[in-house]
Amino acid sequence: MASSTAAHSATAPPGDAPSSAFRARGRTRTFWRDTARRFGSHVPAMIGLVLVVIFLIATAVGQFGTPANTNRNSLATRLRAPDGAHPFGTDHFGREVFWRVLQGAPLALAVGVVSVAIGSILGSVQGLVAGYVRGKVGGVIMAFTDAMLAFPTLLLALAVMATLGPGLANVMIAVGVSTMPRFTRMMEAEVLTVSERDFVLASRAIGATSLTTLVRHVLPNSLSSVLVMASLYISTAILAEATLSFLGLGPPPPTPTWGSMISDGSSVLQNAPWVTLFPGLAITLTVLGFSLIGDGIRDALDTRLQER
Repeated sequence: MASSTAAHSATAPPGDAPSSAFRARGRTRTFWRDTARRFGSHVPAMIGLVLVVIFLIATAVGQFGTPANTNRNSLATRLRAPDGAHPFGTDHFGREVFWRVLQGAPLALAVGVVSVAIGSILGSVQGLVAGYVRGKVGGVIMAFTDAMLAFPTLLLALAVMATLGPGLANVMIAVGVSTMPRFTRMMEAEVLTVSERDFVLASRAIGATSLTTLVRHVLPNSLSSVLVMASLYISTAILAEATLSFLGLGPPPPTPTWGSMISDGSSVLQNAPWVTLFPGLAITLTVLGFSLIGDGIRDALDTRLQER
């Protein structure tokens, strides 16, 4: 008996060890548990998660915990260097850079989430129709998408802003529209692949309608890549909003956005670099955090990468 047990353990494939450990703890291995485990062991993703948590805390403080007089001018405290009383210093109007950076966090989060939601929803619907219906309808949709992809994301957002005018809501729409063709192309490629799988062909064979096949079979199996892309594009949207605000196309003053703060501080860059440094650092760390999380989600979902 002992020799047969030893022989079995010697010939057992390597993949049986984690499964046995999961069964020993009374847990069954599933795709999402394995994905969560791989994500948790991804060190850069954990660093990104820490950065995003700090950003979310700053967002909550900026939304609910900042003083009411943050945007009040005070020439007596103009261009004060960072110290105990002014952690990030003051700008050329005497306003606290620290509180203004915190107040810019909710705006950055709103633009990142809402604009990506606009781009991913509209783009996914277009890609779903183009990849499943194909024919002339799909050809027209993808021709329109290719025409939009010919323009860089920021240039396309500037074109939309030129039409809509400045403002926070218009920034969200402009950034969302500029990211939409990327989601369309991604979803169309996923749908073309999923549509040829056996379970979709079986659904058609038993007489299911196209809408039923799309909603119950094609869409759920095409969303993973879109969700990964959405997590990555939040950082792109935040950076695009900062660029548009830097160019004066964001919310009007005195609303504090990180891009407008950098633009305002550029005139006193040599004498007071902290006015530009801290909002620039906030943009850098936030974009880095979301990018690392997006990379971690992509790697955790890619089982072929884990096998390699």
